[in-house]
Amino acid sequence: MTIFDQGNEQSIMNVLSVKDKRQAFQRKLLAEYPGKTIVAIKLNIPGPIKNNSKIKRIFNLGMDEFLKQLADFKILFSHSWHLDTGEETFLVMDTKDIQALKLISIKFEDEFNLGRLFDIDILSDWQRAYSRKDLGFTPRKCLICDQDAKNCARSRKHSIPEMQTKISEMYENYGIKE
Repeated sequence: MTIFDQGNEQSIMNVLSVKDKRQAFQRKLLAEYPGKTIVAIKLNIPGPIKNNSKIKRIFNLGMDEFLKQLADFKILFSHSWHLDTGEETFLVMDTKDIQALKLISIKFEDEFNLGRLFDIDILSDWQRAYSRKDLGFTPRKCLICDQDAKNCARSRKHSIPEMQTKISEMYENYGIKE
C-alpha cells in the first residue's frame, strides 16, 4: 500500500496546462511587484496521482518548515493553489537577494526530511535565477539511487511504482499521524 492509493489521476495534458498557468501567474506577479522576488513552491510527485490528503499533508508540513526558514524576510503576498495536479504556493518577497533565498531553498530541499520532494524556484525580473550549480552545489540527487536526479528522470531509470514506494516510505518514516 502506498500514499498514492487515492486521488484523481492526471493526464500529461492537465499537468502541461497547469504549467502554462503557473508561468503566466509568475509573469503577472513579476509585473505587479517590480523589483521584488517570487518564490514558487510545489512538489515533485511522479505518476498520475499528484494530490490527495496525504500529499497535501506533506506539502503543508514542508511549507510550515520552509516559512520558518524565511523568518528574516518580509512576505508581501502569498497565494496557494489546491489543484488535482498538486499543491502550489507563490510568495512575493520584499528583497532582491535571490542568492540568499536560493541558498535557503537548497538547504531546505537537502536537509528537511521531506525536502527532497519539493521544487522551489526563485524568480526575479532583474536577475536570472540561480541554479544549484551556480552556487557550487551538486545537482539534486535521485530519490532511489543518489545519482543525478535529472539523469535518472531523463533515462527513466526507475519505475513510477518504485518512486511512489520510496515517497510512501518517506511519509511513513517522517511519522505523519493520520
